[in-house]
Amino acid sequence: MSTVKLIQDAEADPRVKAVLDDIRATRKSDFINNFWLYLAFDPQLLEETWQGVKSVMAVPSALDPLTKELIYIAVSVTNSCRYCVHSHTAAARAKGMTDEMYADLLRVIATAGRTNQLLNAMQVPVDPVFDLE
Repeated sequence: MSTVKLIQDAEADPRVKAVLDDIRATRKSDFINNFWLYLAFDPQLLEETWQGVKSVMAVPSALDPLTKELIYIAVSVTNSCRYCVHSHTAAARAKGMTDEMYADLLRVIATAGRTNQLLNAMQVPVDPVFDLE
């Protein structure tokens, strides 16, 4: 159950409508997922969050869109965000992720989690060669 109420007429607020329209235009889809709809309870928070997500996920950069989604999935798994795991897995599939790629991703996530836990437990010092300077 959500900790905030879904605003049924959220688009009556011009700030909310502007953000939701921008999401539709940016994603070239009429679908607005629940995250944005529930976040509309606070128009300023909705605006700030969308601008942050849009500037990273929707603006061309050195990372291709599928790689960004794969990273988002890995971070979401690590942070135990069930919603984001589902949302970004769907987005990655839409951007070309195959079942084989997903299996590889899960292996990487599981391996990194295990080695991270071992290193945290043992508190192994970082090798000087890994330092930038």
